[in-house]
This record gives sequence, structure tokens and C-alpha cells, in this order.
Amino acid sequence: MSEFNRTPGLTLLPAVDVAGGKAVRLTQGEAGTETNYGDPVDAASDWADQGAKWIHLVDLDAAFGRGNNLGIIKKVIRATRGVNIELSGGIRDDRSLDTALESGAKRINLGTAALENPEWAAHVIAQYGEAVAVGLDVRGTTLAARGWTREGGDLWQVMDRLEDAGCARYVVTDVTKDGTLKGPNVELLQQVMARTHRPVIASGGISSLDDLATLRELVPNGLEGAIVGKALYAGAFTLAEALDVASD
Repeated sequence: MSEFNRTPGLTLLPAVDVAGGKAVRLTQGEAGTETNYGDPVDAASDWADQGAKWIHLVDLDAAFGRGNNLGIIKKVIRATRGVNIELSGGIRDDRSLDTALESGAKRINLGTAALENPEWAAHVIAQYGEAVAVGLDVRGTTLAARGWTREGGDLWQVMDRLEDAGCARYVVTDVTKDGTLKGPNVELLQQVMARTHRPVIASGGISSLDDLATLRELVPNGLEGAIVGKALYAGAFTLAEALDVASD
């Protein structure tokens, strides 16, 4: 295609974050900032009915190390058959990895484990390839771990290690933007894409259809998708409108 504006589409992943059995949204990932949006199964089914091809499903309690919502997670996945699920939260060892992979999720996200247990993470990446993405949750250029409650090292050093390990995909979140509706950190995304040939998924801060149009323009540079959460729940735009903007 020769026309510059004929960029391929941006994949949207509506988010369903689960805490205490409820669909919630946090502000800057901080516990105690939850806004309750009801039944996670209803939320996920709604996104599926509106045309979602992917859903970003997060067990926040597992991410914070305060239990899990495994029963609810399984119900969400069963209720949205035909939709690809990207599952995140608390996948840090063989047991939690096996549970996540057996849940029916299409892809799982490693977060803290990729920072704190790099040898294990490299083994998982090598064994499961495209079924594994790594979440890079960032404040400035410092990574955040353990549900964003601890520092997890320098972004670029960790990325170099993950590149060597053959990481298939990165999910990049500016923690300071997440849940704030203040727009995505385009500069951070551009910097990450400049250091890898692997696809990147953007997360955090998306507030408007204009933000999605801006992100779509980054697709030729390696941006594959965008996770959308609070803007959808707050009614800033509908998923149908977002999918229309994100498509070619």
C-alpha cells in the first residue's frame, strides 16, 4: 500500500480487572482507589457482544499477592468463548503458570516474575513463545513490580535481557497514566518500539477517540494493540466507536 494513511488496524483489548470478585478500575494502579463496575462476567460478555476480539483480563488480587479470583476468571473465559483472552496477574511460578495456561486464555502476561526471576521467565518464554507476553509497567524508566508496589529495575536493562531471551511481545504501561484519562505516553511507546522488532501493546491513559487515532498511527512502527479500560467504563466512547477508529 502506498498511501500513508492506509495503516493496518490497531487491535483493541477492553480491560476487565477483577478484585474481590468484582470488575474494578484503579487509579495509577493503587490499591484502595477501586471503582466498582459490577460483575466481571457481565462486563466481559458486554465487550464480547460489542465486537471485542480480545479481552485483557487481570486478577488484581493475585497481582497484589492477596489471594485470587480463579473461579471468576474461569467463568469469564467460559462466558466469552470465541474471544481471545490475555490473562495477567500473579503468574510467578510453575503452579500459577500452569493454572493460567490451562484456564483457556490465549495468551498470558508475565510481570513481576520477568523482573524478579529472570532465568525462570526466560525458560517460560522459550517454551511457550507466542503464548507469553511480558508486561513492562513503568514509572519514568523504572519498572514497577508486585502489583506496582515495588521497584523492579531499569526498563532498558530488563528489555535487553528479554530481547536476548526471545520475548515475543511487550505490554507497556505508564503506571502514572493508568486510570487517569490523561492520554497515553506516546514518547515511552516510541522509545520501546525503537529497541525491539517485537510487537508492542499500549496500556494506560487512553481517554478519547483521538488518543486511539494517535496510537493507530504508530502501528507501522510496531504498535500492535491498545488496552482500553476506564474510558470505556466511564462512557467516554463506545467500544463500537473505538473499534471503528482503530481499524484500517
